[in-house]
Amino acid sequence: MKNVKRAQSFTRIEPLIVIAIIGILAAVLIPNLLGAQKRAYNTGAMACGRSLQTAMAAYYIDKNTYVGATPSKIMEDTSSGCSNNNVNIGTTTQSDYTFTVSNTRGSKTYIITPSTISGS
Repeated sequence: MKNVKRAQSFTRIEPLIVIAIIGILAAVLIPNLLGAQKRAYNTGAMACGRSLQTAMAAYYIDKNTYVGATPSKIMEDTSSGCSNNNVNIGTTTQSDYTFTVSNTRGSKTYIITPSTISGS
């Protein structure tokens, strides 16, 4: 009699082990990826704030005042990607302003003044 070799195949436990490893990796990676996505939205809001801060400086140079600066006037002067951000100008005076920028999907709100950007 000849020895007939049986075809090698996976046992039932091997695919289960592979599925378990994939599940563990997914459980570890998905929260990290979501956190990175939220940080990216926050960074976009901060970049928008910096662009608007520069636009406000240009507005002040042109008008010699911050009074009359509205988000629509300022945002038409800048080509920054502020479309997904909420921009609210709080107070504007002759020599000072305060406004807030936050992303619709981010977790931070940035307070912008002529000299600082602070997040909360």
